[in-house]
Amino acid sequence: MISLRQAFMLENGGVVSIVGAGGKTTLMYRLARELAEAGESVLTTTTTKILKPEKDQAAHFIFARSVEEIVKRAEELPANHPHLCASLEQIDPNGKTKGFPPEWIDELMQTHVFKWILVEADGAARKPLKAPADYEPVIAQTTKWVVGVMGLDALQKPFGSEWVFRSELFQALTGLSMGEPITPEVVVTAIIHQKGLFKDCPLSTKRILFLNKADLAGALDQGRRIIACLQKEANENPIRVVIGQVQQAVPVLEYVDL
Repeated sequence: MISLRQAFMLENGGVVSIVGAGGKTTLMYRLARELAEAGESVLTTTTTKILKPEKDQAAHFIFARSVEEIVKRAEELPANHPHLCASLEQIDPNGKTKGFPPEWIDELMQTHVFKWILVEADGAARKPLKAPADYEPVIAQTTKWVVGVMGLDALQKPFGSEWVFRSELFQALTGLSMGEPITPEVVVTAIIHQKGLFKDCPLSTKRILFLNKADLAGALDQGRRIIACLQKEANENPIRVVIGQVQQAVPVLEYVDL
């Protein structure tokens, strides 16, 4: 079985920023569990907003008002479960929390108390696709990997706000009209556009496209069609495309480097 770590080329520790839509949060906690089970210390957090985790997502969760507080709690983690989830504060009664400024991520990486910091770097309102706003994503300078997530469940669905977060921005990127089918070609436009999935991604980072929910009927074929479309594009930035199903026992089905 191919692990997420292998598929994402994660070696020697660092900051992983996760952007896009269609399973970012689930992916972050699944990857954190994989790394922690290997005995490697992990912080999961956000530079935007995120719901307070369930116990099965993160057994150790704190609100912290300083980098020093995070470091102190990290040093108290049990050796057999070195995963800490942290946010700055709760901002509504439904459990939504505010994350940390990206500078905190950079500072935390310098402390070496965590081998890995996994950061959800934008929001998607639980939709499978999105287009980033002007102020997104919020990526820390120390980021080594950017994982862009898309949900294959949106493919061939009629374009609209039911399937796409910030649909008006997505329309501006792709030229798709409301009600038209969301095709692999449309999705590729949203991936490679300079204001698309990897917007403001530092050139020094490794880019991974994670096409999620491949367990759904017809989704694997749609994922392969996206890869075929990407192969026709002159993309100056190397990208690894991973087709997977993060909620299933086997999270990675296949991958290719483009």
